Amino acid sequence: MDRDQKGAAIVEVAAQIEQSQAVFAVDPTGLSVAQAADLRDRLLEADATLRVVKNRLTHRSAEQAGAEALTELLVGPTALTFVRGDVALAAKALAGFRRDSQLLVFKGGTMNGDALSVEQMESLARLPSRELLQGQFVGVLASPLTGLVRSLAALIAGVAIQLRQIEEKGLVGGGAAARAPAPTGERAPEGDQRTESTSESEEG
Repeated sequence: MDRDQKGAAIVEVAAQIEQSQAVFAVDPTGLSVAQAADLRDRLLEADATLRVVKNRLTHRSAEQAGAEALTELLVGPTALTFVRGDVALAAKALAGFRRDSQLLVFKGGTMNGDALSVEQMESLARLPSRELLQGQFVGVLASPLTGLVRSLAALIAGVAIQLRQIEEKGLVGGGAAARAPAPTGERAPEGDQRTESTSESEEG
């Protein structure tokens, strides 16, 4: 690779860093050509790409892109995953491939310019994907305002139904529940006693 090619490579990698929501660094030692192709296919769903890099050139690319946090990870064999889409889904793809192949060592990375530790990468891999969240929250992520309004409407409707059921049982609203009859043998109110005495006198 001559000087011009190196310069072009530095600019290209710097652009990839700048255009990515997250960049994950892994050690690809032992990765075959076929396995690398498999991993790249898995990453496509998250709009992410894998690139085995030369540390010295990538160091300059990271500095050019203002991603100094990446420079500390450029030790030993390194492959970078540039994520432009679903960060959690990309992390899941890496973790799933690692589990299946027993290859890839997480080094860390960056997300929105901030450094990511290995533990944080692992945590990202355990998060629900964007597609799953969209399904759970009725499109709130895809269309925040519309989705939120619909979700709130559904929630309010559910609460209203529950309150109506409670009211029908006489627990809230519509006045107090009917008074239960006094137990057998309980002393009658004084008014009732006077009425009974008067009736007895008249009969006498």
